Amino acid sequence: MARIAVTDGLSHKAIAMLENEGYEVEVRHHEPEEISNGSLTRFDAVVIRSATKLTAQQISSSLTAEGGIRFIGRAGVGVDNIDINEATKYGIVVCNTPGASTRSVVELTIGHLIASTRNIATADRNLRAGDWAKKRLRGSEIGGKRLGLLGFGRISRGVAQAARSFGMEVHAYDPYVSGENSEAIMHNDVDEIFRHCTHISVHCNLTDETRNLVNLDRISLMPGIGADGIECGNHIVSCARGGIVDEKDAVKALETGQLRTLALDVFDNEPLGDSPLLDFDSFHGTPHIAASTLEAQSRIGIEMAKLLIEFFETGETSTSLN
Repeated sequence: MARIAVTDGLSHKAIAMLENEGYEVEVRHHEPEEISNGSLTRFDAVVIRSATKLTAQQISSSLTAEGGIRFIGRAGVGVDNIDINEATKYGIVVCNTPGASTRSVVELTIGHLIASTRNIATADRNLRAGDWAKKRLRGSEIGGKRLGLLGFGRISRGVAQAARSFGMEVHAYDPYVSGENSEAIMHNDVDEIFRHCTHISVHCNLTDETRNLVNLDRISLMPGIGADGIECGNHIVSCARGGIVDEKDAVKALETGQLRTLALDVFDNEPLGDSPLLDFDSFHGTPHIAASTLEAQSRIGIEMAKLLIEFFETGETSTSLN
């Protein structure tokens, strides 16, 4: 029967589903050099999350004349850590689980947005330090403000729905999506989003086109005054991918006050380490946990297990990316 490597963890229920089908499942992280040296050649499939990257060289190193991996599963949404072109070249099927974590990412995005505008993280830090900063921590409401969404896929639409329930006016930019019947105001120019919106949330993939999409020039376009006339400042949230927000430019914008708050769940380099962002009370972050809920992990695991079973039973899947 097929052998499956799970490098970054999968729910116990999903592993049990696979083992009940007779598949051999090994749950162990493989370091990059191990993969480059062929540690995956004895498996028929590998399931990864964001911690494992499969470059062209690592994919080719996971094949032998007799076989090797035939299926790459990304337990989650983003696949920028997989060289899909290289996988396609060798006939390796690549699948992800795009819908399983949607609700979790939507909720964390809204949580970051409210935590930013109401100074929740700063208030907690001050409270722990014995500082009753009640008079200094006057926030602003998100209702009556314009929210700009960069990317308008499944997660972004969920954020739009939640934001509208708070009374926000939703704007969106996505050159690959029509936005028809979405109740969002669609823009053809990304700069127009920044000119109109005091609140920006990032929901696009990391590509050559989107790297540093949020930069100082665009942040400087943001109005700082809400649609309701309140001087609420400018706020940016990203639970998408590190590298879309230019972190060096964000630091400059926080220094000058052009950006009142920044909240990130994703970073250029992870783990974050010693970053100048941590010097600002106006910044708060989380360690790439947008999909890290009990419910999402269960859904992701079950969806991936079903894809693997479908692949090994039929030789293909209905939702492959290549």
